[in-house]
Amino acid sequence: MVVNNIQFTKIEIQIAKYVFKHYKERYNSRLLARMLGINHAHANKLCNMLVGKKLFVKEEIGNSAYFSFDYGNEMALKFMQYMLSLEEKDFPKWLVVLLHNLKKFEPYIDLGIVFGSSVKREDYQDIDVLLVYNKEKAKDVNRIKEEIRRSQQVEKPIRYVDITPKDIIKNKDDKVFYSMISDSLVFHNPEKYVEVIKKCHS
Repeated sequence: MVVNNIQFTKIEIQIAKYVFKHYKERYNSRLLARMLGINHAHANKLCNMLVGKKLFVKEEIGNSAYFSFDYGNEMALKFMQYMLSLEEKDFPKWLVVLLHNLKKFEPYIDLGIVFGSSVKREDYQDIDVLLVYNKEKAKDVNRIKEEIRRSQQVEKPIRYVDITPKDIIKNKDDKVFYSMISDSLVFHNPEKYVEVIKKCHS
């Protein structure tokens, strides 16, 4: 059965995206239930359904079942690319102006994500943005940063983390980098993001 022909509920997509992004973890349904605020039986049923839909793999250890994303399944990865391409709609309303400004980076970067407190709550102090690009684009990227700063459309300070594509694999086991990549929203190039997660997982 092809993933594209299968129906997914909103909560199934929420679970699938969360588990996909947290590439270092294996989750049991009890832990996912706590995180999502649903009961354990429901979480277990949803995880098993995602196994049946070829997005998750299940591992039995003793009396417990653990679930992780099926990073080896190309159709599952393509499905995730599509779901992440819609992630702009998941940006909280307080980041709409920021998102509009960040679009200016698109011609010059390989990947762009927003991470940290600003994607989780409205009372954030600053905005954390990860930009992945090659060094020869640095001049253009810095010009856009200055344009955004001068426009004063974004009220809170933006803290940029700039890395090259090669830096990603070097940092894949770093706890801070893992937190940035996994607890984030993608604003540019979901295909690259999926590629990054797959490489970091392997």
